[in-house]
Amino acid sequence: MAEYDPRGTRIDCLDGLRGLASLWVMIGHALLLTGWRLPVLSEPDLGVDLFIMLSGFLMVFHYQLRAGKEPWDLTSTWRNFWVRRYFRIAPLYYLLLAVALVLGPWLFESRMVIDTFLGRTPQAPNRFLDHSLTNGLMHVSFLFGLVPDYAYRTPLPDWSIGLEMQFYAAFPFIMLLLGKAGWLKGAAVTAAIAIAIWLMLKLLGIHFPMPAFLPLKMHIFLCGMLLALALHANASRAVLHGVAAVALALLPIGGDMTVAKMLMRVILVAIFFAMLYHRLFGGKLGTRLQTASSFLGNNFFRWLGELSFGAYLWHLILLQPIVAYFIGAYGDTITSPVRFALVTAILVPLVYAVAYVTFLAVEKPGQRLAKQLIAEKKPQLAGA
Repeated sequence: MAEYDPRGTRIDCLDGLRGLASLWVMIGHALLLTGWRLPVLSEPDLGVDLFIMLSGFLMVFHYQLRAGKEPWDLTSTWRNFWVRRYFRIAPLYYLLLAVALVLGPWLFESRMVIDTFLGRTPQAPNRFLDHSLTNGLMHVSFLFGLVPDYAYRTPLPDWSIGLEMQFYAAFPFIMLLLGKAGWLKGAAVTAAIAIAIWLMLKLLGIHFPMPAFLPLKMHIFLCGMLLALALHANASRAVLHGVAAVALALLPIGGDMTVAKMLMRVILVAIFFAMLYHRLFGGKLGTRLQTASSFLGNNFFRWLGELSFGAYLWHLILLQPIVAYFIGAYGDTITSPVRFALVTAILVPLVYAVAYVTFLAVEKPGQRLAKQLIAEKKPQLAGA
C-alpha cells in the first residue's frame, strides 16, 4: 500500500518529514524570539506534533518489521526495544542537558534581553538556574515529565523528550491492548483513558506548563500508530484508519489548542496519509504524491532526518544568545523580518554543523552500544 523498498525496511517520505518537523520547530522558535510572525511557521508546537505522530508511526512500523525475528511473547523483545530506544535518546540528551545547565545563567541573561525587548512576560528563572540535585535526577531518570514542577525546568525543549520516553515505556502494553481489542477499538479505548486522565487533572487543578505528560499527547501518538497499522490492509481499511486518525487529531487537548491549530493538525494527518497511501488517489494526483514522497527520501532529506534529533536539542542553546546579540547591537533600528533573516542565516548552518558532529561522536556510538548489549543477551520466554 505505502511506498517502501522491497525489503520493507524504509518508507521514502519519513526522513523528509522528520527533518522538516525539526526545522519547523527551529524556525518557529526563531520567529517567536525575533518578534516576527508568519502563519503556520510561527507555531512550533505543531512541528512537535508532527514529530510525535511520526514517532507513533515508526514504533509500530518497526514493531511489525521485527515481529518475525523478535516475537513479542519474549521478554527479551521488550527489553531489546527499551534498550534501543534508551540509547537512541539518552547519550545526546545527557550531553546537552549538562551543556544547558552549565550555560544556564548566560542563557537566562540572553532570554531576559529578548523578553524585555519584546515586552513579554519574563521566563521563570528556575527554568534556567535550577542546578539542584533533585532537578538533575528528575531529568537524568526521565521522570520529569510526570511532575508539573519539573516538566519545564531546563533551557532545553526537553519536555517532549520526557514525553517520548513515557511513550516508549508504555508502548508494548499499548500494543498488547490494541492487539487484543482490535486496532480501532483498542485505539479508542486508549484515547478514552487518556481523556479521562486529562479530565481528572483538570478537576484536581493540576496543570502542566507544557504537555509533557503522556495522556496529554497520547491521541497524537495514536494518529501515527493507526496509519502504520493499516500499511498492509486493503484500501477501505486504510481510509478507515485515516478517518480515525483525523478524529483523534481534532481532540482539543495537549497544549494551547485553538480551532486553527486543530485544523492544522488535521492537515498534517492528511498530508502524512497522502504521502503513505498515494496509490489510493490514482491518476495525476497519485503520481505527484508518489513523486513528492520519493523526493522526501533523497539524500538531502535523509541527512536532514538523521540530524533532526540533534538539531532539535541544540537549537535553543544557540538561538537565544544569537537573538540577544542582534537585539543588543541593533535594537529597533532593524525590523523584525530583518532580525529574523540575520538570526536564521547564522543559526541554521550552525545548528546543523554541531548536530552533525554530535551525531557522529555521540548518537552513532550510542546506537552501536545498544546493538552490542542486545547481541549479548539471549532470548527469553515471557514469564520464564
